[in-house]
Amino acid sequence: MKMIIAIIQPEKLEDVKAALFNAEVHKMTVSRVRGCGQQRGFTEHYRGQVRAVNLIEKVRLEIAVNDDFVDLTIKAIIKAAKSGHIGDGKIFVMPLEQCIRIRTDETGSDAIG
Repeated sequence: MKMIIAIIQPEKLEDVKAALFNAEVHKMTVSRVRGCGQQRGFTEHYRGQVRAVNLIEKVRLEIAVNDDFVDLTIKAIIKAAKSGHIGDGKIFVMPLEQCIRIRTDETGSDAIG
């Protein structure tokens, strides 16, 4: 079992969700986050003052998958999220030690699927 965490551009969320659904990956958690990377932010003018914005809005997807779905999930995210520009995002893959479905007490791969 693996936990896949993807940080993507907010405008790519619907495309990524569609690609994941097409890959038969339906369960995910989505959060709005802020961060900075290579983009390093930008400056904007607001009411006559220059303001530095160095934390960029992003979307974080957390997807628990069985080992058979890891590569499929990663490929779907990359295909839908890639624009070729700085700030497309990152994907992190981590081992998932345990998963428990609260409703049924199922554990492990049964709880993910």
